[in-house]
Amino acid sequence: MSQRRVVITGVGAVSALGPDAPSLWEAARAGRSGAVRVTRFDPSEISCQIACEIPAFDAEALFGRDAKKLDLFTQYGVAASDEAVKDSGLDLSREDADRCGAITGSGIGGLVEIETQFQTMQERGPRRISPHFVPKLMINALSGQISIRHGLRGPNYITASACASSSHAIGLAFRAVRDDECEVVVTGGAEATITKLAMGGFSNMKAMSTRNGDPARASRPFDRDRDGFVMGEGAGMLVLEELGHARRRGARIYAEVKGYGFTADAHHITAPTPGGEGPAKAMALALRMGRVDLERVNYVNAHGTSTPLNDAAETRAIRTVFGDHASTLCVSSSKSMVGHLLGGSGGIELVLCAQMIRDGVVHPTINYETPDPECDLDYVPNEARELRIDHALSNSLGFGGHNVAVLVARFEG
Repeated sequence: MSQRRVVITGVGAVSALGPDAPSLWEAARAGRSGAVRVTRFDPSEISCQIACEIPAFDAEALFGRDAKKLDLFTQYGVAASDEAVKDSGLDLSREDADRCGAITGSGIGGLVEIETQFQTMQERGPRRISPHFVPKLMINALSGQISIRHGLRGPNYITASACASSSHAIGLAFRAVRDDECEVVVTGGAEATITKLAMGGFSNMKAMSTRNGDPARASRPFDRDRDGFVMGEGAGMLVLEELGHARRRGARIYAEVKGYGFTADAHHITAPTPGGEGPAKAMALALRMGRVDLERVNYVNAHGTSTPLNDAAETRAIRTVFGDHASTLCVSSSKSMVGHLLGGSGGIELVLCAQMIRDGVVHPTINYETPDPECDLDYVPNEARELRIDHALSNSLGFGGHNVAVLVARFEG
């Protein structure tokens, strides 16, 4: 019996580049940065004072009085899921709810609520802690709230693997549909960590850029003068659907998901293996699962954090997998514009991949000015490029040594 095919039929996003997936894509295609000096709190005591903040998000307009029951990361994720479901054209009230799931990812979860309620306790005592505190901070609140909102009674859980979280979720959602557990899965990820605690912690690790005087040029993946990532926030969500189910209802198809690879570095809690062996194996596994020859891949959406170690290791990984073909690939980093959404990054990057495949255009890696001998691929510098994308890999690499590669393709019936 042939395996069931899995397609992307809806996308949704909330990001510093816009409140929805079309505005995200328009800005990324134009090479615009979402980075600004942090306005949510006074960042003057922190070495990194810039982030890709979402400029305005009206939670009450979306959720009414229930907004106070949702942490910011959940608000972002549910809003993006609403858009993805609407974009798919699905009427979930007419679907078998037991065959529809929500599998999502987040690296940290309800950090805004944790910080807020800790401050309340310190200032006013434990009796003033909000009764909504626990259900708001729970990392699984994201998938739970999506399930409740859309009436999805199938598989419902969240993956937490740092910056690989939502890509792990997407791979597992693909498997749930392929293996006939579901007809439809809402998947992706969300994060909201532009807080004093998170920014201070990552800054003290020396992981973030200190190019505070020029926020828009701070995130510069693969550039010789890169000095760390720029924090982002938001969500990227997708609807994955079994091909026959999508065809029967006349759905528009963005792309087909062909496979994934999950590996671990088993090396260091924050540093990648210098040779990129773990990411290389993840990409190779994705290609094997999808039964795709490496010569048929012509685009890689890189993890591309703008940190010295990650970008060099990922470049070596791509060269290990593709050999001479690596020099013909287009490789670009969404994080150069949208920032690093940590556990939400894989979701928003696959949303962009789906739109790139649909339109035949690769978004650029912005702020690429000075080549690095250790990073010697075609990073689509500074300007978008027309390209018929046949097969693409989306990479996500997380603290803890987690590596995920998701393989997607132009849909051909």
